[in-house]
Amino acid sequence: QVQLVESGGGLVQAGGSLRLSCVASGRTLSPYVMGWFRQAPGKEREFVAAINWSGGSPYYADSVKDRFTISRDKAKNTVYLQMNSLRPEDTAVYYCAARQTLVNLYAYWGQGTQVTVSS
Repeated sequence: QVQLVESGGGLVQAGGSLRLSCVASGRTLSPYVMGWFRQAPGKEREFVAAINWSGGSPYYADSVKDRFTISRDKAKNTVYLQMNSLRPEDTAVYYCAARQTLVNLYAYWGQGTQVTVSS
């Protein structure tokens, strides 16, 4: 089992920045891919970014590329999502998730953190 706890959400004006954190616990994360997803009211959950805990290049949804950065701190067992140049359409509940590297299904999810961007 992997437990995930997000934090860092809040209210920010358009053009501002936020950094989300996701602390993971429960087992070693070496064979896992860590991802961020979001869900806006009335919309389906969508992929935002992901990174392999063991290394390699992160990847992003086109809508956030060049604005958001995903990173990990192995010493702190934490994954971050740095969000810059925020837009009102980035408003959503953001979720941290984990999946095993060779399994294309995110099995573990955090409780989510609300991000609201005002215009």
